[in-house]
Amino acid sequence: MWTLAALAVPGRLLGALWSLLAPLLLGLWAALRPAGAQGGRGLPEGRPGPQGAGEEEEEEEEEDQDRPLTPTSVNYHFTRQCNYKCGFCFHTAKTSFVLPLEEAQRGLRLLKEAGMEKVNFSGGEPFLKDRGEYLGRLVRFCKEELGLPSVSIVSNGSLIRERWFKEYGQHLDILAVSCDSFNEEVNALIGRGQGRLNHVENLRRLRRWCRQYRVAFKVNSVINRFNVDEDMRAHIQELNPVRWKVFQCLLIEGENVGASALREAERFVISEEQFQAFLDRHRGLPCLVPESNAKMKDSYLILDEYMRFLNCRAGRKDPSPSILDVGVEEAIKFSGFDQQAFLKRGGKYVWSKADLQLDW
Repeated sequence: MWTLAALAVPGRLLGALWSLLAPLLLGLWAALRPAGAQGGRGLPEGRPGPQGAGEEEEEEEEEDQDRPLTPTSVNYHFTRQCNYKCGFCFHTAKTSFVLPLEEAQRGLRLLKEAGMEKVNFSGGEPFLKDRGEYLGRLVRFCKEELGLPSVSIVSNGSLIRERWFKEYGQHLDILAVSCDSFNEEVNALIGRGQGRLNHVENLRRLRRWCRQYRVAFKVNSVINRFNVDEDMRAHIQELNPVRWKVFQCLLIEGENVGASALREAERFVISEEQFQAFLDRHRGLPCLVPESNAKMKDSYLILDEYMRFLNCRAGRKDPSPSILDVGVEEAIKFSGFDQQAFLKRGGKYVWSKADLQLDW
């Protein structure tokens, strides 16, 4: 009967033999694997590679994460002041500050040098400052001096006059007008109204001017408790925007919810199911671009009136240092921006009117 001691002898011999053969076998495998193959890539599908296979892919992912973020598309809220009082507004009039024009232009140049291709001017209401003159000069600067492929504006539309189109329309690619309802009573409930101005009729007038002065026309709608059951199909078809961006009502601490907020947006909030039901009702419209809160999360680069990136990861707007003080590459590290989420939601699209091939 074999003893444990006796069994140990052949075991030691086999171990010694393996220690001699292993380097030879590994060398033979390395010589026979396909040229350029690394790790387990040259092995037949389903067969494991040697230890360390896949490490290169992990290294590539780490390199992607370490690469500086690119401010491809920037939303510059240069003013917080507004003439409307929308109850769900998530960028409220907490200050009245607006940068001197030359400083704003310096910041925009820094963004262009860092890779910005599209700038979207917003507020507040961007046409409120100097009756749109300040905005017009920024728009012209971005096209003539910086040569940006796309310059756009988001506005409530109430303060835009035809003379602005005559002077600056050629430099603007897209005008997005906010319209949450085609019922004036609902607009009044939301806070999107001003005196005798009919918001819907004004929207139609702006549509005509955009066509006349060759500016792509877009509509933005925030879906909330007061408009979630509305059928907007006929009105959107009539306006025929290049994009109809449909947002879900969003809560931001310190802006429209919380002790320090200027709005109380809780009463406007709808569920995911309600938002989806609204989308289902309008799904046949080719211009529809839906954005739930999940899609919006961390996928926008937001620049405030001091040219600070606003980090919304914690459900509030935490500002970075200003790009005017530390530069874009350093400030953007604090932005909370998710570049992959931006691409996944379709943040980069055909956004230059020269490429849209519109029937003016």
